[in-house]
Order: sequence, then structure tokens, then C-alpha cells
Amino acid sequence: MKNQFSDAISNRYDFVCLYDVENGNPNGDPVQNNVPRTDPVSGHGIVTDVCIKRKIRDYVRMLYGSRRGFEIYVRHGANMSLMDQKGLEAARDAKSKGEKSLAFRRAMCGEYFDIRAFGAMITTALKDQSLLREAGQIRGPVQMSFGRTVDPVTPQDVWITRLGVTSVKPPEGKGSGLGRKSIVPYGLYRQEGYISANLAKTATGFSEDDLEAFWDALMHMFDEDRSSARGKMAIRALVIFKHDSPYGNDFSHNLFERVVIEKKDAAAVSRSFADYTVTLDESDMPDGVTVEKRVWKGKMIN
Repeated sequence: MKNQFSDAISNRYDFVCLYDVENGNPNGDPVQNNVPRTDPVSGHGIVTDVCIKRKIRDYVRMLYGSRRGFEIYVRHGANMSLMDQKGLEAARDAKSKGEKSLAFRRAMCGEYFDIRAFGAMITTALKDQSLLREAGQIRGPVQMSFGRTVDPVTPQDVWITRLGVTSVKPPEGKGSGLGRKSIVPYGLYRQEGYISANLAKTATGFSEDDLEAFWDALMHMFDEDRSSARGKMAIRALVIFKHDSPYGNDFSHNLFERVVIEKKDAAAVSRSFADYTVTLDESDMPDGVTVEKRVWKGKMIN
């Protein structure tokens, strides 16, 4: 079901994001007692794309949520069936299934930033017999890989004293207990992403305003997400490759390889960003590709 959006972005983008954690847990595994995620073979730390999308959603809702069209669909405590009603109401007066489905998708994309950016699987629409099945299958133009540390990490359990007790009748003399935190002492993560102008145009209507909100959220996503569990997290680089064409002027992997991270002392244990050298090869850029550094070595570039 083709759905042209006239205000959608017209350029493809690829981007590289670097961020680090110090004495924290950037993304715990809920089925492994919330231990920081790692590659079991190589030992590299992992952060899922879903984790980063959650932070982006939270930041956009906090900063842009009062603006029309910047509500967030996937959020804590939301009743999605009730939120789907906005789309169903928009589809009510359309005659055919195709018209109803188009009206539903346009309404949902127009209302929710994260659907325009990341897409959604809207189960209410999939069950509604008056709509085409694909009405609720919305593929978003913004996608990301898993974040992965430059070097292997060794998660550690830090035991702490817990003043409270968990039993109604604690053993005599026991007024406290033990608690545990799982941390990564230090890890520098690299995450790569893609933004499809074609999907923005045909599927969701992801616009230039949406794009700026996304870059803003990506740069500041840790600022309002502080907790003792996540420790000290910081964005270290955001490098954006913009294509003149909606379909791209070079392969993404070729552009990503221009961002090079090297350890200053290969034998040393890394404990800070200063232990690495980060370079960007801007020579002989492919025709039709421009590069922009929004954040570079921990500093915002105006």
C-alpha cells in the first residue's frame, strides 16, 4: 500500500554514534539478573537498538511532546488499544478497506513521532476486519544496529549494604542485608544507523522537523536518563553522512569505515575515552555525500 507524504525528507542518511559508560550498566539483560549485555564469544559489550530508541522516545516526549504530532506511541504505562482509537476514528468515514487503511496509517503517523521514525506493529489495526492487514504493519525509516564496545569488557558485581530487610521477621540482630549492582568499569560503544528517505516518503512521512528532533535526542539522550545503575554515560561522537540521493551515493559500510577508533596503548586496560584516538577520514568523499560532525570528541559542534 503506497502512501506518498509530500513533506517527508528527500535525502538518505547514515550515521555513527559513539558513547561510553563508566562504572555503570548501559543495558542489562533481564533474563540474566540484569547483568550488562555482552557477546558470549568475544566479550564485547552490547547495547540493543531498542534500548537507544527508548531513550530517544523519552527525550522527544519530554522536550517536544507539547507540539502537535510529537506524541509517543510506545511508552511506559500506555494503553495502546486506546491510543489506536485516533487512527480508527480517522478511518471511520472512509468507504473502502484501502481508503480506511490509508486514513488509519496517516492519522497514526501524523500523531506519533516514534511511528514516523521507527515504525510500529499496531495489533488493534491487524485485528480490525474493516482495515487491510498491512494497515498496522508500518516500517519506519530510522533503524540502528546494536551498539558494541570497541574492546571486550569484564562486567563486575559490586555488593552493597542494604539498610532495609525483605522478610517480615528478620533474624535477630539483622537490620540490614546485601544488595548487588552489575557494572561495566568502562566501555566505549559504537552504534551505527540508517535513515531511508524512500520509507519516509512512502510509509510514514518522517520530515525535516522530525530529523532535527531525532539528532537532538541522539545528542542529549543521556542527559535526562541519569541513574545510579547507568553510571556516567556520555555521547562522544555523532557523525552524519548525508546523501544527495534518496537512495544513496555510496554503500553505508564504506562510509562507516571512515570513522576509525584506535587504542593508544594496545596492552593497557581502557578506563576512559582519553585512552582512544578517534579519527574521521574526510578525504576523497564520494560524489553526492557530505559529512557533518554534530558531536566530536565529546564536544557539540555548532
